[in-house]
Amino acid sequence: MAAASSRDHNGEPRSLFSLMSRGKMLPWKLYWTFAFILFTTSRCFADDDHGMEEFLKREYSLSKPYQGVGSSGSSHWELMGDSMVTTEQVRLTPDMQSRQGAVWSRLPCHLEDWEMQVHFKIHGQGKKNLNGDGLAIWYTKERMQKGPVFGNMDNFTGLGVFVDTYPNEEKHIERIFPYILAMVGNGSISYDHERDGRPTELGGCNAMVRNLKHDTFLFIRYVRRRLTVMIDIDGQHEWRDCLDIPGVRLPQGYYFGATAITGDLSDNHDIISLKLYQLTVLRSQKEKEQEDEITIPSVDNMDLLRMGQNEEGMSGIAIFFTVLFTMLGSIFLIVIGLVVYSHWIESRRKRFY
Repeated sequence: MAAASSRDHNGEPRSLFSLMSRGKMLPWKLYWTFAFILFTTSRCFADDDHGMEEFLKREYSLSKPYQGVGSSGSSHWELMGDSMVTTEQVRLTPDMQSRQGAVWSRLPCHLEDWEMQVHFKIHGQGKKNLNGDGLAIWYTKERMQKGPVFGNMDNFTGLGVFVDTYPNEEKHIERIFPYILAMVGNGSISYDHERDGRPTELGGCNAMVRNLKHDTFLFIRYVRRRLTVMIDIDGQHEWRDCLDIPGVRLPQGYYFGATAITGDLSDNHDIISLKLYQLTVLRSQKEKEQEDEITIPSVDNMDLLRMGQNEEGMSGIAIFFTVLFTMLGSIFLIVIGLVVYSHWIESRRKRFY
């Protein structure tokens, strides 16, 4: 697939202008040549990307050296619970039982279109299926509220993207954990722990993110009412699709945050960076007015979305028996057809003899 961003994971621009700005001077004729090529290319792809440009918003971003985080009122980020800051990461929870922690932005975000790149790490002493419970990235109306949903409150208002590392519902064998899923809440929808959030999820993907030696990244984009989540967890510096849902309506003025929780099982849940980029998208006046009308988070055609998930979510056993009975039915019809045909041939033969 095409690259999701024109930057590397460190936020550095991958462009000719970045080379120029670093002192790698080029002849003036090449400047004009590159400028013409860039202008022509941007014109060619303007329709596909809606004239999209992106800019790092430092006031909504969290990265090293985490100056003042958790200790200064002038910091844009605030810690909660068992979270702590080190020189290498913001640790939401240590690898200990019954802990929960969070880091929340102090500033509400009023961007229409944005993308968040999350550099995170989940690791611990627990072996497979003996670790938990996971972390979440939030864009919600509420902030700094402890609760059972990966360390945040239930019945939240906004968007949650969950990295769930422990399966509570053991009957569904087709889902491999860790698993990443997204949910939109309107303040009255509860997260179903017993079913691992299945009744309210928008979509998701398997993501083996625990105890990896290389960096792991999560990418969340919201543009023109479309929510896209991608992951880079294989150490190849390539984004892989996780979910892509149109018709997602998120109001402006909500807060970004990251939370994590442990129970009887535990893990270290670390945030290395949260980098928010503003996306500038060309819009008509009608589109701008429609965006201003969004006051409650919602998802278009949610019933159809759930129906599709139910169809895709057939267990392996159900698929096996469906195929088996289909084959048996086909064989039965073929046998009946052969018997009828043989009786017809026999009757014809008796007529002639």
